[in-house]
Amino acid sequence: MTRQGGGATDQDPEPGMDGSTQDDRRGRLVRGWVIPSIVGTALLMASLSASSVMTALPAMAREMGVAPLRLSIVITAYLLAMVVFLPVSGWLADHFGAKRVLMAAILIFATSSAACGLAQTLTQLIAARLVQGCAGAMVAPVGRLILLRSTPRHELVGALSALTMPSQFGPLAGPLLGGAVVTLMSWHWIFFLNLPVAAVALILVRAFVPDIPRQSVTPIDWRGSLMMGSAMASLIYALDSVMQDEVPPARLAGCLATTVVALLLYWRHARRRTDAIIDLSLFRVASFRAAVVGGAFFRLIPGATPFLLAMMFQLAFGLSALQTGLLTFVTAVGSLLMKTVAPPILHHFGFRPVLIVNGAITCAIFMTYGLFSPATPHALVMLALGVGGFFRALQFTSTSGLAFADMRDDQMGRATTTSAMVQQLMQSVSTAMAAASVYLFVTARGLTAPDGPAVGWSFMLIGALSLLSLLWFIRLSPDAGHGMTARSAQ
Repeated sequence: MTRQGGGATDQDPEPGMDGSTQDDRRGRLVRGWVIPSIVGTALLMASLSASSVMTALPAMAREMGVAPLRLSIVITAYLLAMVVFLPVSGWLADHFGAKRVLMAAILIFATSSAACGLAQTLTQLIAARLVQGCAGAMVAPVGRLILLRSTPRHELVGALSALTMPSQFGPLAGPLLGGAVVTLMSWHWIFFLNLPVAAVALILVRAFVPDIPRQSVTPIDWRGSLMMGSAMASLIYALDSVMQDEVPPARLAGCLATTVVALLLYWRHARRRTDAIIDLSLFRVASFRAAVVGGAFFRLIPGATPFLLAMMFQLAFGLSALQTGLLTFVTAVGSLLMKTVAPPILHHFGFRPVLIVNGAITCAIFMTYGLFSPATPHALVMLALGVGGFFRALQFTSTSGLAFADMRDDQMGRATTTSAMVQQLMQSVSTAMAAASVYLFVTARGLTAPDGPAVGWSFMLIGALSLLSLLWFIRLSPDAGHGMTARSAQ
């Protein structure tokens, strides 16, 4: 139907554009930006909590009367719960529906955040963080699974970049808000920051995120879950125990032995199973193997950075929580700037060159943080942190995209769970490793509290270990992930 005079109605296509073209563009907009941004809002809760808690650790330690390095347990308890509960998240999403599980996870995360804010003792806080970690285990992988199952593969690079953009506001706002809240009020209010974000996320997910059809489910591999959970828990406990003089060496050695034995038993258990919590057959795909295993070493950097910066600026340099937040928020600014240019960079250069060159640059910049001193101009510190955030986010986006470049649709769920488990495990390990390395350098120097050199050498150590990721990236074929990057610009 037209207006008199032959004018087009509001429903008619634009001149030179038919209806199918308009629908296709709308679909790309929804799939490429709207849905990823909404799911990313849910991820914002976790990143907001993690970044603000790091800034508050010294204040929490003072109120609870414990050594600041021991407060790393607040971080590792949350991450350990995520790792142990991650295998169940994919099964729950397939059994009950991904959208329903995502909404339940957001609600539980918000409730446990309130419990963390109300905690009066370290024991109460750790218990609430464990529940929070179980909920967080469902938010990220289920949200990513919704995106992967509703987005065509050639649009995934852009969609994944859009997915992580809202979550980058957590690291951006977290240090600033966390520092301000700790300085002006109390660390308890750090956790209450999640509540309004959760409310917005619930409304948007319910209104706009599509219902993904339920998938056929297989029984949960409880035996494999127990083996993998035991290995991870023993490893994290061993790293945390390094900082406790009252823990006998025999117990520490026993934890490490338990980790090795449990991993060997799991390998024997899972190598011939298709329903294992970590599908070992996925690692036969070269791109997935490089992204997950090589990416695991790279993720030592983003996991250790917030903790080490908080220890350096507040304990070694004597800055306030607010001053620390003002310095470190530029890391997220650099990350946000990168998100808009990641797809064209990957399209132009390809995954392999970007991962190799950018990985080396990221490690080098990270190690320069160890050269900071109280006399270093704050402008120079912020410049280094901002540039580091840019390159680190590019590496993170590249490994995330490469992991799914060659996965079949029926492998996406298992690939998502496996990738998320390794990512969270390495974040937990990196935080515990950062705390343990600072403690060892402090002890070696005969000190009782961290100083600049002790934290600086920890930056150097973790940066050197992260360089091992290049061994997997170098082995990639020149056209690795080409199918994704070639079509992402279309």
